[in-house]
Amino acid sequence: MIKAVIFDLDNTLVDFMKMKRMAIEAGLTAMIDAGLNITIEEASKKIDSIYKQEGIEYQKVFDAFLNNTIGMIDFKILSAGIVAYRRAREAALIPYPHVYSSLNKLSKLGIKLGVLSDAPAMEAWLRLAYMNFHHIFDAVVTFDDTGHRKPNPEPFRAVLNKLNVKPEESIMVGDWAERDILGASNIGMKTAFAKYGDTFNTELHNADYELKDISEIILIIQKENGL
Repeated sequence: MIKAVIFDLDNTLVDFMKMKRMAIEAGLTAMIDAGLNITIEEASKKIDSIYKQEGIEYQKVFDAFLNNTIGMIDFKILSAGIVAYRRAREAALIPYPHVYSSLNKLSKLGIKLGVLSDAPAMEAWLRLAYMNFHHIFDAVVTFDDTGHRKPNPEPFRAVLNKLNVKPEESIMVGDWAERDILGASNIGMKTAFAKYGDTFNTELHNADYELKDISEIILIIQKENGL
């Protein structure tokens, strides 16, 4: 009997990489318009290099980019980039098709809903709030809540404890086989691979189910629960 569905956030509920690309491009374009002498192609390569070194959630990427490019932080240029980035991020931060309706249907079935994300707490909650999801989920666990990233078992145990369900009473939905699927499977949760959000061209995910659309989770729950 499945009592809870736990979702990864980025590339499972929202197309994070698309949002990131659009926001960065808007920010760089604004900085160039504000007087930064660099091509968009060269600037993009520098941003990619910083993210590769510091992580995709690095919050001072434009500061590091300017220090690397002109040896200082020009606040006129920096502020132009930040404002453009935030505006583009908000415009692009929308859920995948059928996310809203699927979450509503799961709630009507009496299923508890959780989010398990490796993102920092503030960033995860901001993304949830932008999409008006912050009231929908019964439990949200981020990196800051445990200090561990998936597939470490601690984040999975934390969200299960918050939802008050056993591993075998839950299913994890995520796009990253080596983190979401492996971590959940290792503690006895059922798993569903979010193929629609896969950015790694994953061929072997070892999940119990594969989702080409998030709405397919409804049929899975009905099957598991004999409805």
